[in-house]
Amino acid sequence: MLHTFKIGHYTDLDNGTGCTVIFPPGGNVTSASARGASTGTREYALLLPDKKVQSVQAIMLTGGSAFGLNAAGGVVRFLEEKGSGYKTPYGVVPIVAGAVIYDLNIGNAGVRPDEAGGYAAAREAVYNNSLQGNVGAGTGATVGKWAGMDKAMKAGLGLAVNSHKEVEVACCIIVNAVGDVLNDDNGILAGAREKQGFLGRDKSRYIQTLDIPFGNTVIGAIMSNAPISKPEAHYLADRAHYALARRIYPSHTSYDGDVLFLSSANTAPRALSLDVLSMLINETVEQAIVNAVRQARSLFGITALHDR
Repeated sequence: MLHTFKIGHYTDLDNGTGCTVIFPPGGNVTSASARGASTGTREYALLLPDKKVQSVQAIMLTGGSAFGLNAAGGVVRFLEEKGSGYKTPYGVVPIVAGAVIYDLNIGNAGVRPDEAGGYAAAREAVYNNSLQGNVGAGTGATVGKWAGMDKAMKAGLGLAVNSHKEVEVACCIIVNAVGDVLNDDNGILAGAREKQGFLGRDKSRYIQTLDIPFGNTVIGAIMSNAPISKPEAHYLADRAHYALARRIYPSHTSYDGDVLFLSSANTAPRALSLDVLSMLINETVEQAIVNAVRQARSLFGITALHDR
């Protein structure tokens, strides 16, 4: 699937932030679902199923909190130079949807992805981009912050790809959750640490401790070739949040700004049922979440699973 969607990154390891841009192919059908209570987005309303726009030219995932939305301006400029966008009588208008994570609590809070960073990510975009971990918007991502940053672990950007019959699904996700990431046995893979393991082994600790004075978020882009309509894309993006709930505990808190985009090239010769497609998507999202913590590396004194 990654051979039909271009992905590019701007990574600032010195300051602990970055951005990622996904370019769907022309003729895509794109929607999104925001389940988080503290979202930061761009052009989200256009992606709702009752709005006219069917396709986007790019999806931007970025660090920097609300400041990071400025990076989308660089992607817009890049696309305008290429003549790519919504056609109007007076020129093209690139549609760049996006969402942010709060990563100001790692590295240098005064440095965020800007228009130059967005342009750089767009310029570097390639097919079959397999970079994961501390890259792009995942550079400053962390998990297990419900007990404070001193207990948190490093996470990042995760990818996963699956297929069933002629339908392919991929996911690019940035895992920056309040909660802990769970393994296949419902134990903790990465999260709030203590000397002898993880604080969340005793679930009563969440109730006693969960009071986070800053923002957190899981954002991602699901890519497919399944022939679907825009309302179906919205429905599938909404259902994909169940994958977050299965892999992150607690998930979708009042401090999270969880947003999932879903973009399909609509090129598969035959469709799957929505239920089968949803299962395939959710499995892919879960795998990408796990990869986001497995591929991350320690940064600014925050330990990664790889380095434990």
